[in-house]
Amino acid sequence: MKIGILGSGLMGSRLGRLWAHCGHEVTFSYSRNPAKLEKLARDAGAKHGSVADAVRNADALLLAVHWSRIDDVLDQAGDLAGVVILNCCVPLDLSNTNLVVGTTTSGAEQLAARRPEARWVACFNTIPSEAFFPVHARMGDAPAPQVLTYGNDEGAKSAARELITAIGFEPLEAGPLRTARFVEPFAMVTAELAYNQPGGAALTYRFEKLHE
Repeated sequence: MKIGILGSGLMGSRLGRLWAHCGHEVTFSYSRNPAKLEKLARDAGAKHGSVADAVRNADALLLAVHWSRIDDVLDQAGDLAGVVILNCCVPLDLSNTNLVVGTTTSGAEQLAARRPEARWVACFNTIPSEAFFPVHARMGDAPAPQVLTYGNDEGAKSAARELITAIGFEPLEAGPLRTARFVEPFAMVTAELAYNQPGGAALTYRFEKLHE
């Protein structure tokens, strides 16, 4: 699969590296440090370029930028009609402590409204990036940790499931895109557990239904 990474911070760089390791054709883009972007691509055995380069001919995109950069990256990306986009953004303020979108809508829904012809699916925004490499290293050793996955386009969700499974997680179907109204606040809970509570940041989870 050809995957364009829009945003080369912790989320984008780590997921892109893992997908490249799995044999996907990855193009990294959108970094304020061109040298860092070039090194990231070289180390991953991947490509790097402009946002337009990453979007061109991509089978899927990962949108992984801070909420304050959304307008800029979408302007560079164009209309994105027909493109599968995995969105892992949480609509945070500049201090990364408060959501700027409430529970009557969500960041995911606002993104979909800005590019209505794109094929949106949300995932990975409740998993700290510190967990990605350990989970991949332990593939097959235990029940896989889950990733909440939600959206209105079944084809986009299918692509997301493939990419989630490839790096050692289990996609957990969480319904339509409006589920983001409740998942995005939950992402704040996982961030609290990962970064402010003891035990390290490589936090994972599994939800289990008990059968009587």
